[in-house]
Amino acid sequence: MNSPAAQTLDTPVSTLPRALPAWAYSHPEMTRLEYERVLKPSWQIVCHVNSIPNPGDFITLDIGGDSVVAVRNSQGQVQAFHNVCRHRGARILEGTGNCPGAITCPYHGWSYRLNGELIGMPARESFPGLDRSQHGLKPVRMSIQFGFVFVNLAGNPAPLESTWGSFLDDFTPHQFEAMEPLGPLYIEHWDVDWKVAMDNYLESYHVPIGHPGLFRMFTPDYDDMTTLPSGVARGISWLRDRPSSKWSERMYAQMVGKVTEDLPETHRKRWTFYSMLPNLGVDVFPDQMDFFQVLPRGPGKCTIRGGSFARPDARREMRIVRYLSTRINRQVQREDEFLCRRVQQGLASSSYEPGPLSALESCMLEFHDLLRERIPEVRLPSAPAQFA
Repeated sequence: MNSPAAQTLDTPVSTLPRALPAWAYSHPEMTRLEYERVLKPSWQIVCHVNSIPNPGDFITLDIGGDSVVAVRNSQGQVQAFHNVCRHRGARILEGTGNCPGAITCPYHGWSYRLNGELIGMPARESFPGLDRSQHGLKPVRMSIQFGFVFVNLAGNPAPLESTWGSFLDDFTPHQFEAMEPLGPLYIEHWDVDWKVAMDNYLESYHVPIGHPGLFRMFTPDYDDMTTLPSGVARGISWLRDRPSSKWSERMYAQMVGKVTEDLPETHRKRWTFYSMLPNLGVDVFPDQMDFFQVLPRGPGKCTIRGGSFARPDARREMRIVRYLSTRINRQVQREDEFLCRRVQQGLASSSYEPGPLSALESCMLEFHDLLRERIPEVRLPSAPAQFA
């Protein structure tokens, strides 16, 4: 995503902003600092509320050295905890599932109510004087916004309502809160640094070349770009009047408006892309929406975690449209992975030096400036011998 020609295009090349130095995309110390200074203080999605509809349902989020679990308690409320036993630190839950009535550690059998309270432990008499009320699962700061469970592990980020601001009005006709998952959350491991993957999402300068199918169907989202003071950005791609030469793209464009007549007319004709720094993307289509987050997996490696959601609709026509939408987006995802791998490989070249950035890469520049603010060492052309 990007902000278009708010800047003049005749700026001298020598004064144009530059991308991060290559060493920042592969240095092991960067992984630690990025997690501590950039990711932990941010809001992170765990799941949609309707992905855990019943008491005992849970989903975990693993990020850095931390693991968080969102669970629906016996009263039907969603709570979030550190996924760590209060006895010896064993990770308690994995992935997604259901705990019937209690959460039990697989190591020594300490068990907790669904609201996090410690119920008991085997050989309780061997813990004389233990106050169980002081040893419940540790809660995590949590906020539910537009149907999704967000958590924050450190710091004091701005409330999500103010961060997303007026863009929340965009979501209202789609009724995100009523949506259900179209499948389980997916996990992909890419052999690219998480910043390479986020750089790619934050600019659409590459779309005409890198995503020919998307470009056949839609206008570039940088033609209709808005960035809020909070740093959340929105780009809108509009369906072209000229039909695509590919049958799947052409059929989607012909059908999607007819099966989404409950939406305002403008919402039936666009794909809208949102980003929230440092690592979240939200894509809204007439027929469904998705989110994804990019998580570091060590220097030069990352995990893409996300899922798709839609309101219940059993119509055959809607099933076809969602199939086509998913097919198109799956192709875009594979193209992005290919492009990101090429960048990661190129950054290893001794010949590379950061090139000038286009005005169409301004959201990426904002991301880089955030990193420069939090980790001043990335302003250096080469890695320092010692980090602060």
